[in-house]
Amino acid sequence: MRPPLPEEVFTQAFGEGEGELVSLTYPKPLPMRLDRWLVSQRSEQSRARIQKFIDAGFVRVNGKTGKAKTPLRQGDEVQLWMPPPEPLPYLKPEPMDLDVLFEDEHLIVINKPAGLTVHPAPGNKDGTLVNGLLHHCPDLPGISGKLRPGIVHRLDKDTTGCIVIAKSQEALVKLQVQIQKRIASREYLAVVHGVPQGDSGTIVGAIGRHPADRKKYAVVSGESGRYACTHWSLQERLGDYSLLRFKLDTGRTHQIRVHCAHMNHPVVGDPTYSRCRKLPIELPGQALHAFQLGLDHPITRERMLFEAPLPAVMQKLLAVLRRRVGGDTPPPAFG
Repeated sequence: MRPPLPEEVFTQAFGEGEGELVSLTYPKPLPMRLDRWLVSQRSEQSRARIQKFIDAGFVRVNGKTGKAKTPLRQGDEVQLWMPPPEPLPYLKPEPMDLDVLFEDEHLIVINKPAGLTVHPAPGNKDGTLVNGLLHHCPDLPGISGKLRPGIVHRLDKDTTGCIVIAKSQEALVKLQVQIQKRIASREYLAVVHGVPQGDSGTIVGAIGRHPADRKKYAVVSGESGRYACTHWSLQERLGDYSLLRFKLDTGRTHQIRVHCAHMNHPVVGDPTYSRCRKLPIELPGQALHAFQLGLDHPITRERMLFEAPLPAVMQKLLAVLRRRVGGDTPPPAFG
């Protein structure tokens, strides 16, 4: 199937057909090249992919097809059409034991274990959550129908906990809107190094590609990153460590991990953003768990709240740290 032509895709409303139509307004008083600004706004896309969108005519500025060097001026309206990835021949169903927290004909909520990548990528073509979901849900290939069928949001490979997947196109679009408009709530627990000052706080810092290491993300200037906001509260002091609870206003790649490192309290076991290699116990990755997910059912509109218990390795980590501080402190109640 050929990709849609620009004149076709710009006649479609959001959520109709395949792909994503993003509308943006250039806010800065000084001009900036179209390609550079789009890269800063869509940091999950590579510069080369943004360039391909522009070259294919999938970007318009004030209703006219844009070019990479098109200068943006304050108030300019930019539309970016992102067609879905092409089908991949290696995207195969695989039997997998899934910890299902909830399922109906419209959505499924999974408690994801550590070590499980959400969707295929170069060098990681099988054994992903998508492969398992394709086996579990026979109709899933028709939802977006490409590389990430049904995926509404994602969790990093070694982050555990709640993740929701759409089982119908209508559910996918409506759940994506809930994520974008913060109707859906996502709360996390993490063990971090050190003890932050105060009992709660908010981290506001634009996140973009690390200037020296393109495989990492970092807090960067507003011009080269995307706005990100993380609220945290201290749940338990554990000597040289702390148990923190997080609530996200945004959902940037590696957001909690980057923001924790930025405030000099990296997540314990984080192989990318923490330099500490001597840990209280052996961990499979960062001690970060998506313990609670709230959303409106995309069809019935009923408010739903899902919770995933702490994985055994994180419970063991907390037990070891509590013993070290010489207390039998009961685990804090969440919810």
